[in-house]
Order: sequence, then C-alpha cells, then structure tokens
Amino acid sequence: MSEDQSFQLYLVDGINKYHNARSRAFWHDIFHLLRGKSAELLSFDEIRAKLHLREESYRGLHDIPLDHIKGSVGRYRDFNRSFLPRRSVDQDRWSRVYAMASGQRGLPPIEVYQVGDVYFVRDGNHRVSVARELGAKTIQAHVTELSTPVPFHADMTDRDIDDIAAYSAFRDETGLATTRIHHQSLRLSDASRYPDLLGLIEIHRGFLGRVRGTPVSLETAAADWYDNVYRPVVTVMRKYHIMDEYPDRTEADLFLWMVRNLADLREQFEDAPTAPTRDNVIDFLRERGLNVPDNFLAENDPEVETLRFAANVIADAAGSEPGSDS
Repeated sequence: MSEDQSFQLYLVDGINKYHNARSRAFWHDIFHLLRGKSAELLSFDEIRAKLHLREESYRGLHDIPLDHIKGSVGRYRDFNRSFLPRRSVDQDRWSRVYAMASGQRGLPPIEVYQVGDVYFVRDGNHRVSVARELGAKTIQAHVTELSTPVPFHADMTDRDIDDIAAYSAFRDETGLATTRIHHQSLRLSDASRYPDLLGLIEIHRGFLGRVRGTPVSLETAAADWYDNVYRPVVTVMRKYHIMDEYPDRTEADLFLWMVRNLADLREQFEDAPTAPTRDNVIDFLRERGLNVPDNFLAENDPEVETLRFAANVIADAAGSEPGSDS
C-alpha cells in the first residue's frame, strides 16, 4: 500500500475520530458545568495581563507533558481544557492532522509559552488535540518561557489564578516587585484583603512624609514599611515557628490579624507611652528570658507607631484564630 493510500485510510479514520471527539467535548463541557467547574482553556493574553508578565526567553526544543498544556494564545475557545474539538474546529483540518500523526510523517513540533509549569499553545492547537486523542503523553515543542514571581501550576483552579493575580497586582502597585525582589511572601489567603495591606502602607507613607518634611512616593513607603514594620514581625514569627500553629494561614494573614486586634487593645493602653515595633517585641522576649534573633536586633527600625499587641501574639501563639472576627 502506497503512502498516499495509507494517508487516505487514516483520513477516513480521522473523520470518525473527529466526530467522536466532538461528541465527547459536548458531554465533557456539560459535566463540568454541572459540577461548577470551568471546562475552558486559559487565555494566554489574559493570564499575561493578570500576572503582569513581561520578560520572556527561548528555552529550546523539549518534550513537554500534554496534560500541562492548559491554554492557548488565540484558539482558547475552539477547544475545551482537555483539547477536545468544539464546533468551530474545522473537520477537514483536524482529520488531516490526525492522518499525518497516524502515518509515517508524524507531527512537527508545536510552539508554546511556558508560565510556571503550565504551557500555552502558540502554534499547534490541532496537533495537541490529535496527540491527546492518540493517547500520547508528551509532545515536542519549541518553548518560550515567561518568568513569574508567583507560583503557577497546572492544577490551579480559576480562584487560585484570581488569588495570585491579586497578589501580583499588589506587588506591582507597591513597587515591591522591583524594590524588594527577594522579599518575604506577603500573600494572603483571602485576595480581597490586599487593600488592607495597601492601607497600612498608605498610613506609613503619611508618617514618613511628616518625618521627612516632604511627600514620599508609594514605592518608597512600601519598601520602608516592608523593611521596618513587616519583615521584623515575620522574623520573629519564623524564629518561634508561629505558623506551625496556623497551617492554613499565611504570615501576611497573621500580620493583618494582629493589626486588626491591636485597635481593641489600644483603648486599654492609650495612656501608656508608645515605642517602636522592634523595641516592643525585643522587650517582651527579654522579659521572658527568650533569645532575640540577631538579624532582628540589627534592624534599623524608625520611630513608627507601635504594634503593641504583636509581641504577645507572636510569642504565645495564643488567642483567637487568625482570619476570624474574634
């Protein structure tokens, strides 16, 4: 049998496979809809905008896992998340790619963007769909990687993506993405709370402006707030493994919780003299015979308004659950 004859046989088989895949795409979408889950491919342009991705570099030709291809640059509505073809996919084109893959010709490499461990098809959506239909586990691809400062995984839900998008926006707005590239994580488990962190930075910004006698940029204030307010508290949290008590929370969650509870205690201590955050924590630890971390002692803490309650919460890891209203 000639190669052309074989191709025609594979083409007929491809047409049948296409219709079968189209039927499965319908039921796949229905089942996801009933379960409240998205069956849509991710839009590369949307993810790129949400995560503020800019830098990209070509990584060469690699075998990549098909189940990590979760999005597309321009055809994200033509296939569902399992790359089953929808009605808009041309039958003849899909069938020809199938015939090519089934015969001696094989499939040429596709082109993808990589974000974290997720791939987005730049060229070759039909090849991905056919490769999955044929049961392949990997496919050759020319990979261009876009660096991301936040984790991005293939098993992320839409909510997970929205959460890291909110965190990325916070980092960009405050300038911490560039002024403190290797900063400790400020991720919150509730993405709606980033305005609360931003509000604390704005308060610190006003304080610095009064101290320096000149307006201070948000970027400058955020860096100073991180160095002299947030990081010292996180240093003590880590020294005493406080987060072991709250495995479902983040350090930023606990920080905000302490600030929120501080307002109630200020009424009790309103006549007492205030001291910088670092001095409060150091005094508390020394009174109880606890070691003070060297890097905490070395912090150059300015005369910022005290977080009087922070030391008690950090050392005792007691009280109400962070993130609750109590």
